[in-house]
Amino acid sequence: MTSIRLNRDFLKDITRQHTDFSETDQSKGIAPPPIQKPYSNEQKLIRLPDRNEWTTIVGTTIEMAIASRKSHRKYKAESISLEELSYLLWATQGIRYMGAPERAYRNVPSAGCRHAFETYLCILNVESLEQGIYRYLPIEHSLILEHSIAKLSEKIISATLKQSFTGKAAVNFIWSVIPYRTEWRYGTASHRVIAIDVGHVCQNLYLACTAINAGACAIAAFNQRQMDELLGLDGNDEFTIYLAPVGKI
Repeated sequence: MTSIRLNRDFLKDITRQHTDFSETDQSKGIAPPPIQKPYSNEQKLIRLPDRNEWTTIVGTTIEMAIASRKSHRKYKAESISLEELSYLLWATQGIRYMGAPERAYRNVPSAGCRHAFETYLCILNVESLEQGIYRYLPIEHSLILEHSIAKLSEKIISATLKQSFTGKAAVNFIWSVIPYRTEWRYGTASHRVIAIDVGHVCQNLYLACTAINAGACAIAAFNQRQMDELLGLDGNDEFTIYLAPVGKI
């Protein structure tokens, strides 16, 4: 019971009262971390259709999106298009405009506009894309293939504690967190708001799915080591925080 009570403190805005914000790296004049992980020049950019190029995204009313939102764990054996994937990525981490080199205004809110997440995609059934682990580049609105993996469906199921529907989705959205992006500004007061921010991202995914006859299911239960290894993360400066499979319903 003691450990439960101690862990409850994470949900309270207590740390802020004891954080010396004059000691954060931002206050010390240290340059902010990049808003997007760099990629190799050897990695080919896969351009996604821009919003003004979409022809199949008909949209929906906010009322209908909210009323239709639910978790779906059963999907059709049907691919999603590159245009639909573009739309879902735009809805969850798309950039509206750059306010400064270290500040990107996106379609989801984030404490201090820090946006601590990277979006990885475990692609299993997307038109014109081979199976593999991809990463979304919001600045370029493009994808890069991080690596191809044999038996990817089996490995994502294993990494999600045998939740078999992850291996039957068209794509799994997997969000990693780079904590320093927020720590740079808020120091030890960062971690509670990071957890809040990732909820905003996933909720946008749920709502956006309703416009393309797709469903999602948020997953917070997974094998941390396996998920980080699947994405190629160090597990310290960057690690998996949340994911959601998406498929046609």
